[in-house]
Amino acid sequence: MSDAEIIPIGTRGRPGRGTGKAPSSAARSLAGGSGGGAGSKGTSGRPAQRRTSEEEAAEPTESDQTPAAASETPVPERPAARTRDRHAGGIPAADLMAAFQVAAREVFGEEWEVQLARFLAFLRRRVTGSYVVDEYGFDQEITQRFFMAALRPIAQKWFRIEVRGIENIPTDGGALVVSNHSGTVPVDGLMTMVSIHDHAGRYLRPLGADLVFRLPIVSTMARKGGATLACNEDAERMLRGGELVGVWPEGFKGIGKPYAERYKLQRFGRGGFVSAAIRTGVPIVPLSVVGAEEIYPLVGNLPGLARILGVPYIPITPTFPLLGPLGLVPLPSKWLLEFGEPIRTDEYDGGAADDPMLVFNVTDQVRETIQQTLYTLLMERESVFR
Repeated sequence: MSDAEIIPIGTRGRPGRGTGKAPSSAARSLAGGSGGGAGSKGTSGRPAQRRTSEEEAAEPTESDQTPAAASETPVPERPAARTRDRHAGGIPAADLMAAFQVAAREVFGEEWEVQLARFLAFLRRRVTGSYVVDEYGFDQEITQRFFMAALRPIAQKWFRIEVRGIENIPTDGGALVVSNHSGTVPVDGLMTMVSIHDHAGRYLRPLGADLVFRLPIVSTMARKGGATLACNEDAERMLRGGELVGVWPEGFKGIGKPYAERYKLQRFGRGGFVSAAIRTGVPIVPLSVVGAEEIYPLVGNLPGLARILGVPYIPITPTFPLLGPLGLVPLPSKWLLEFGEPIRTDEYDGGAADDPMLVFNVTDQVRETIQQTLYTLLMERESVFR
């Protein structure tokens, strides 16, 4: 047994300490110094024992140390970076600010700082509640900044709307705009609103069906956009208040008619809009819209499902529901809007609104004016999409 080779535990088969590398400076400091003499102490606080001659001979010399061990010298720490030298993701803060200014100038123009200040002022007003809403819920600031801004590119770029007879819209005072209704989805009402706003500088106050105000999100947006319930009381109050009111007497029968019956006006109801105009003495401006019939060509309907859901109809078009959500994109038809000459009602006496024959005659006059204008516009239009 005396001739057997004794290998210390943890030396990987080599005599010496551990891996054969010299201990680091941190390890030496934990050991209480590198002297290792009789007077030094280990980590346990006991006096270090004197090593034998075999252990001293097995200790690696300075020449046996590897280069990595010899090079383990403390590296001085760098001073902390100053605030002006800090980087965000490797990019200096000054460069980020310069890039932001260039991008803002490209998007908002040279007056981007003014635009940003206006936007922040708008946010402050909305948060603090310092904005005006009328008795019907109309929010002029939201309508102008968001609704009209969102509808304008669709009207100008997608449908390429051409407006005629805009001079027939009164510059002030109450007036009633009466239009044909079509398109499966009432997009024509929205396009009429933005066209009147951009060309005449007035806000059209639509009279909407009760279904519009039963929908959770749509009802709030309709109120803020200026719409109100299609009833004589609200219509007369708006007209007396000098508002420009819009009505689509065909209702759901107009927008839900088959594509084979396009541009054929449906019944105009019982003439309630005429009674409201006669009572308030405001002019009636007939409006003819060509192009809306082709955005969602209605080729079928699901009446059973419509009754279950409580809606007038479930449309089937060449693109919906065949193409799924993509079928909701309207076709880019060419639109023509023509405002006819106003029909005066201030010549009638106060009791004329209760005369059913008079109301019927005026209603029929408005309907025939719109129908004949539709035929004329269809003959002038070169193509559906240009």
